[in-house]
Amino acid sequence: MGGAFLCIALRGHYLLRIPAWGAVALVAGFLLIGARAWMQEAPVLGFRYYGAIEGRVVEVDRSAGDHLRLTLDRVVLERTAPDRTPEKVRVSLHGEQSFFTPQAGARVILTGHLMPPMPPSQPGGFDFRRMAWFQQLGALGYTQSPVLLLAPPEPATQLVNRLRERLSAAVSSHIDGQAGAFASGSVTGDRSGITQGTVVALRDSNLSHLLAISGMNLAFLVSFVFAVLRFGLALVPVVALRVNTKKIAAVVAVCVAGFYLALSGGNIATERAFIMSAIMLGAVLADRRALSMRTAALSGIILLALQPEALINAGFQMSMAATVGLIWGFGAVDRLAFRQRLPRWSVPVYVALLSSVIGGLATGPIAAAQFNRFADFGLLANLLTVPAMGLLIMPGAVVATLLAPFGLPQPGMWMMEAGARWILAVAHWVAGWEGAVTGIPAPPPWVLPALVLGMAWIIVWPQRVRLLGVLPMAVALAGWSIAERPAALVAADGILVGIMGDDGRSLSYPSGGSFVAGSWLRSDGDLAAQVVAAARDGFREVDGIRSGDLDGLVLAHLKGKAAPDHLARACELADVVVIAARLAEPHPEGCRVIDQQELSRTGAMALSVGEGGLVIRPTLATRRVWDGADQ
Repeated sequence: MGGAFLCIALRGHYLLRIPAWGAVALVAGFLLIGARAWMQEAPVLGFRYYGAIEGRVVEVDRSAGDHLRLTLDRVVLERTAPDRTPEKVRVSLHGEQSFFTPQAGARVILTGHLMPPMPPSQPGGFDFRRMAWFQQLGALGYTQSPVLLLAPPEPATQLVNRLRERLSAAVSSHIDGQAGAFASGSVTGDRSGITQGTVVALRDSNLSHLLAISGMNLAFLVSFVFAVLRFGLALVPVVALRVNTKKIAAVVAVCVAGFYLALSGGNIATERAFIMSAIMLGAVLADRRALSMRTAALSGIILLALQPEALINAGFQMSMAATVGLIWGFGAVDRLAFRQRLPRWSVPVYVALLSSVIGGLATGPIAAAQFNRFADFGLLANLLTVPAMGLLIMPGAVVATLLAPFGLPQPGMWMMEAGARWILAVAHWVAGWEGAVTGIPAPPPWVLPALVLGMAWIIVWPQRVRLLGVLPMAVALAGWSIAERPAALVAADGILVGIMGDDGRSLSYPSGGSFVAGSWLRSDGDLAAQVVAAARDGFREVDGIRSGDLDGLVLAHLKGKAAPDHLARACELADVVVIAARLAEPHPEGCRVIDQQELSRTGAMALSVGEGGLVIRPTLATRRVWDGADQ
């Protein structure tokens, strides 16, 4: 079929060539993602494991619970065959670990719990197993025992990670507290020192991208290096009159960009920015136009050819949307000849303001759909802090790097500290305002593609025909606004149930299943904590049985050691019973019982009531390669 479409695209009628090329791209995309999934195949742990875990440290970061977290490769698990042992595991360090200093490349051993990557917490929810599969991450877990060092890093291994640690330690030694951790994270990618409080403040003020080694960070660095070399060499007549200093600056800048990409760990946004920077600086060497929509398109094609799974990655989507939006938006505004009428002193302010507005409009719908929240004062926070990143932190990092061999990193460190402290002060200030964050319900799966289609139509087509792009965008926004959330949700292990009510989703218990509870409430666009959601009207307790109304049916929830003993009584009170236990004996007649044995096959459930009675929508309705083929 792909060959037929290719023949039409090459030799068919010119009216058929554009749709034929689209079909060729679609077929090529399916082939690429299949090949990529096969290439990344690695063992996935098929059971819950407790015992000795040995491995080499390849990454150190922090979990959502603010614990240090190690990613290990070359893993050895006791009583587990090598062909069933995951390629990589990730372990959170609980308890006292102050005597242990993680080092990339070090071989460690610990006693801990491991489990397979978690399936989605609700139908249509984020599938962590998919992301873990492409990272070859086969198990997650934690330890409460001390981590022991078996062997120091081997010579000539993990050089980039060890260099990142050394640079991070150097920054932290000159800049105290969270300012040092932020400066280190934004420059080197080492975010292990950043506390959860700082992460929340940056998220709620829409400044997380400053910490994510985003394309903007790399763009600031490349621009600074290029400008310093370009104009610095121009001040040396013997050089400026004999060589093309612009091309020398371009060569050095692309080398710096490549080094920074490797140092940062190479997330999707940084890779996109590097590809674009390499294309743009290559255009400088070839005396061609450096920045155009073709540059953005080519970078996206290269990135998707190498990592086709990035298409549904929030970082890729937001990075490409911001880049394309800025190129198109500034081009549209420049055609209005508005900037030429501004005073010279106001141009930087105008550029910063317009960049933030266009970037916010381009990425706002994607961020709301992916993270179910909108930072109401994010535009103001970005206007106040983005200049500090471009004028203080990234230039300061370059100055500190250049002067460090002479024992004089202090000027650069002062610049970085000033920028980091200002950014964190603004983040905490803005995040503390009332109404700083608005919850956004998760949209139906077709909404985001329709929005992107409309945006792409407006950008690609000329003149008035581009206005047709407003139609799919309007339909998508309307569908988003009227979309309904599931009437009831059941966790994959049965320990939590949530029923939608007039005041939001009511949870069956105030504790237990906190990750699942947060995911459900976030997808509802609800910013409440689990304990608050559990106190809402919805569930009531009678004779130790918690039950609630599900559109005319009574839904009961049982958990704990005594749950099986209450099952018969629960079936007398309720039409549907969810029990967090595996039932070996036949279920009582007269009610629908959902136990852990059924949930192990279906995953989390969404429940509703239709004309024929109870309607169940399972999470594991289809089988994917990352569902754990070796289990």
